[in-house]
Amino acid sequence: MGQWRNGKGTLTVADREGGPGLEIPLRIAASYRARSKGLLGQDGIDGALMLTPCGSVHTFRMRFTIDVAYLDRKFNVVALHTMKPGRLGMVRLRARHVIESEAGTMEKWGLRPGVQVQIVQTD
Repeated sequence: MGQWRNGKGTLTVADREGGPGLEIPLRIAASYRARSKGLLGQDGIDGALMLTPCGSVHTFRMRFTIDVAYLDRKFNVVALHTMKPGRLGMVRLRARHVIESEAGTMEKWGLRPGVQVQIVQTD
């Protein structure tokens, strides 16, 4: 997809056995204002948040620990980290998008470096 816009979507993580995959509700933050706000002021998130374009994140003023997945242009997971509040993440030069979720959820979803995900904007 060429132009992303703020809204909702679905994140699909492929099943290891080649099944239909897991679908996760996704909020998309594409504008400067939406990316700047991110998860600030929230106590949790149902599903995940995609920041695009984005190559690094911070957790200053965050209220909870998050999992962060850095994706390249083809939606391959480049790196995956768990970040506590008050941390500054490294810049990932190959990253084009970032997915954030509550700590521990990405492991449950089967996300790890090298996995390709699919993102569909719904509105």
